[in-house]
Amino acid sequence: MSGDRPSPLVIERILRDRQGIWQQIVAERDLNALTGRMLVSSAVALACYGAVLGAFHSALMALTSAVKLPLLFLVTLVICLPTLYLFNLVFGARLSVRQSVALVMVAITVTSMLAVAFAPISLFFLITAPDYGFFKLLNVAILTLSAVVGLRFLTGGMQVLNEHGLLAPATAGQAANAATPAAQAVPAQAVPAQAVPASVEAAQPAPAVAEPVPAGAAVSGAAVAANGSTPAADGSAPATTQPAPAAGQPAPAQPAPVTQPALVAQPAFVGQPALVPAGYPAGMLPPGYPQRPWGTPPARRGEPGQRPASMTLLYIWILLFGFVGTQLAWTLRPFFGDPGQGFALFRSIDGNFYAEILRTIGNL
Repeated sequence: MSGDRPSPLVIERILRDRQGIWQQIVAERDLNALTGRMLVSSAVALACYGAVLGAFHSALMALTSAVKLPLLFLVTLVICLPTLYLFNLVFGARLSVRQSVALVMVAITVTSMLAVAFAPISLFFLITAPDYGFFKLLNVAILTLSAVVGLRFLTGGMQVLNEHGLLAPATAGQAANAATPAAQAVPAQAVPAQAVPASVEAAQPAPAVAEPVPAGAAVSGAAVAANGSTPAADGSAPATTQPAPAAGQPAPAQPAPVTQPALVAQPAFVGQPALVPAGYPAGMLPPGYPQRPWGTPPARRGEPGQRPASMTLLYIWILLFGFVGTQLAWTLRPFFGDPGQGFALFRSIDGNFYAEILRTIGNL
């Protein structure tokens, strides 16, 4: 299954057909519909998980956490997405805004769905071990694990785009290949020797070699008429052809003339496009041309193991996304609700997220 099928469980397609998702993003096919479905699925999943977090304090806190948790992820995306897009533009990547949004939304969808899958476990500990510090650390660990898995999907998608040459600037060779139609026929005399398959050369018939006749041998007029040949001026006997078959016997088979097949251009590993016969299998080159590894795009030819700057900056952007998300979570707190304090929509901004986590671990 490679196309986007109408189903509310978009996470099922992401997990089962991730290559189809990446190909859809590469081709920019129905990205608005795909992004919209991922946005709705993520918001619903994060709202359900936020309700479990706030249920530790009260029903009102569960309601506000159900609103604030999806808001946390989406606002973080809005803050960090321009940086990712501009990073790619600066280093020559050819990603569009829709492709960037779709890639990050795949990561957020996987994160939110994995988090809501942990919701029954979180609810179980809420009922059986209602300790505020333990419950807070448990859910921070769940969200961290879910985010790591989701961001792994983001890096996997970027690697697929890199394999298709979208993270590197267009080269002169790519422009030349794009200007040469794949189905354009070329003259036969322009074909390099190694571009013609060996089977065509082997099919050429060997020329007939006439056996010499001793000098001075008389050639009768009847023999000349029968063989259809004429004696040479120096008296030597010429090459003779096959005699005519007797009456009632089949004529000997004559070798069929070999015609040069029509040639078309195929992308080659290096240099100009290869010229191959019209019926040659697509993606294969004749003997003599270095074969390109399957799945290696033209932008990566001759550059094994080289990582573009866009991939390096992606990891920097992931760290930035994490710092912005944790600081925004600290700004939007409470999500759990301290049982020693009353309900509050927001707390005063003092301290930071990391200091609070270390303090909670110390209290345990």
